Amino acid sequence: MEVTFWGVRGSIPAPGPGTVRYGGNTSCVSIRTGGGKLLVLDCGTGARNLGLALLAEGATDGFRVGNGEAAILLSHTHWDHIQGFPFFSPLYVAGNVFQIYGPAESSALLEGILEGQMAPQYFPVQTLKNMGAHIGIQAVTTGVPFDVLGCKVTAVANPHGRAGALAFRVDDAGRSVVYASDAGYGPGGPSSEAVALYQGADLLIHDSTYTPEDRARYPQRGLASVVEAVTAAVRGRARRVVLFHYDQDYTDADIDLLIARGRRQLEGMSSGLKLDVVGAAEGLTLLV
Repeated sequence: MEVTFWGVRGSIPAPGPGTVRYGGNTSCVSIRTGGGKLLVLDCGTGARNLGLALLAEGATDGFRVGNGEAAILLSHTHWDHIQGFPFFSPLYVAGNVFQIYGPAESSALLEGILEGQMAPQYFPVQTLKNMGAHIGIQAVTTGVPFDVLGCKVTAVANPHGRAGALAFRVDDAGRSVVYASDAGYGPGGPSSEAVALYQGADLLIHDSTYTPEDRARYPQRGLASVVEAVTAAVRGRARRVVLFHYDQDYTDADIDLLIARGRRQLEGMSSGLKLDVVGAAEGLTLLV
């Protein structure tokens, strides 16, 4: 699998001279499977650049990957995870097929949430039905594996605010990628279900919004610190952890320090685990 980062911030986009190296767009990650299929993890503002890249590599009649089929996995529907959805160009190409999976009590409720941000007061397209692509929407049942374009996908809910956020595990051809953004663990850390989801992952993309000091300062926000991210990776015996979803106020220099702190945390744990600690940045591509 080929994993590319298009947006790595949390809460709100943070463009400017202090965020050039890691980027200022909000959460969006793409996975290209071994069979050429496309899975998109969250649709923050980074989704716009992903869409432009997909159109650029396609034919003149529009984006085509896997016969025009792709899937979008939404961890939750806070703005920083869906605000790029209306600006994701491949959704406007007739013939493309997108299946959207996300958290809600029903598929109809999830569709209503996405429609809501496209109301005429907010966006001129006004409705999903005007977008051009065929779009299916399905609410996810946690703990029950389901097929997405030939991959096995499993979701577990992590605590985050009042509604929680889904962590996804994608298994394809013996390789595994886990995406765990917006994880506001309690004092005991991740649940046993979350640890099982992370278990042995080749790549764990984990919420690392804060330093431990800022995490303690904003406990009600339901977001993880870099120390919690590394600890979760060790407990799940992951092979590589990618720090992700940085606070919008952190500069590139702040993130350099955050990554260094994560690596020191690992060194001090004496886990005996061969674990790489990587900092997510816009444009970074990792092979799994």
